[in-house]
Amino acid sequence: MIRGRSIRLRMMLLFCAVVGVLLALSYIGFYLMFERVVRDQLDRRLKEIAAPIVADLIVDPEDKDVDQLDIADEYFEVLDVSGRILQHSKNLETELPLIMNPAVAGQPAFQTVRMRNTGEIRAVMIPFSAGNQKWLLAVGASTRDVESALETLRHFAFILFPASLLLTAAVSGFYANRSLRPVAELTRQASNRIHQLSHSEAGFNPASSLDRHSEDELQLLAMTFNRLFDRLDLVVGQLRQFVSDASHELRTPLSVLRGETELLLARPRTTAEYESAARVIDAELKKLSRIVDGLFTLSMADAGQLRLATEPLYLEEVLEESCGLAAPLANHKQIRIERELQHDVLFRGDAAFLRQLFLIFIDNAIKYSPSGTRLRITLTAGADVRIQFHDQGVGIAKEHVPRIFERFFRVVQTGTVETQSGGLGLSIAQAIVQAHHGTILCESEPGIGSVFTIRLPLPSPAAA
Repeated sequence: MIRGRSIRLRMMLLFCAVVGVLLALSYIGFYLMFERVVRDQLDRRLKEIAAPIVADLIVDPEDKDVDQLDIADEYFEVLDVSGRILQHSKNLETELPLIMNPAVAGQPAFQTVRMRNTGEIRAVMIPFSAGNQKWLLAVGASTRDVESALETLRHFAFILFPASLLLTAAVSGFYANRSLRPVAELTRQASNRIHQLSHSEAGFNPASSLDRHSEDELQLLAMTFNRLFDRLDLVVGQLRQFVSDASHELRTPLSVLRGETELLLARPRTTAEYESAARVIDAELKKLSRIVDGLFTLSMADAGQLRLATEPLYLEEVLEESCGLAAPLANHKQIRIERELQHDVLFRGDAAFLRQLFLIFIDNAIKYSPSGTRLRITLTAGADVRIQFHDQGVGIAKEHVPRIFERFFRVVQTGTVETQSGGLGLSIAQAIVQAHHGTILCESEPGIGSVFTIRLPLPSPAAA
């Protein structure tokens, strides 16, 4: 489970583990050295206590001074080589449970024994000669002070060790956070760049495309860059396709214009021929103008610089005006425009862009609907504004619906998705709707018709 964790956490755990091991080894080593020192000090103290008593016994073996000793936590015995006790201090109620063999060799022997009433005792047995006899002096002392010092050291270590780990975790966390801050900033900027590259796609959320369950900063950065490169590849591909499509769209009217001008300049023409050529040139120039205006609008939208001159307006009035502008074309094809518009729908938006938006859908519906059909336009307001254009046209196949908002996209089989802007109409419509923070939904069946639904958020009462 550590692999999927944050690098910051893994660095902290690594630092704490390394420091913890080093501290543990240091504390254990120090404890062992300290224990050895205090026990050696106790052994030296026992030998120092025994030295004057041995000297006194050597001078006067018959002296019974040891029987008179009564020192707290210090115990004395005089024994012969067979282990028989000759003298013992007053505070020694029972004999010391000593092992005789090590001391018989003639060298002081240390041993630790335990007595029921006094606890653990450290004792030394020192052999000496008293006249013609071999005696042993046993001197014992309680290890209570030694154990108390060791216990204090253990208690101190148990407090200092976790405190050291906590301090290490805090320092390593601060260091890791500071070290990984550029990585987090780079990830954030790359994610923002993905959002900028994808803002034109409805419903795209770059954050949802990343595995936010992963806490590994470098893995998240790599995933973000992979997404960014994917988006860049897609954008570059779309740009190439857009340039190709735009070139193709511009080539036809330019070819017509060049052909007409070459034809006019080839030889003198009659007035009627000049008028006919002028009408052709005027139509192609208008087409070129619509394409260029559409490209300019889309480029401004892509750059996030589509400026809206927002003002309070009633949407039903803008829709009525758009229907009036499209009425001559509808009457020419004998298409009836039915309107079901809720009154007094107050909205804050750009009237010119909204009029262009409505005309795009009305123009599409009229162009690609048979004569004698109807176009039903509805406007309702609730939590938001819903505008629907329901035509009885040729319809669009399901596999083509996701692509109808692409620039210059056309469906050849079931009808052409094309507008008055030279194949850019639906792209412009989407840009206008997104600039007003709305959405577009298309439902279509070939041979039955299409329903385009625009949803726009209503302004707050204060803004209205």
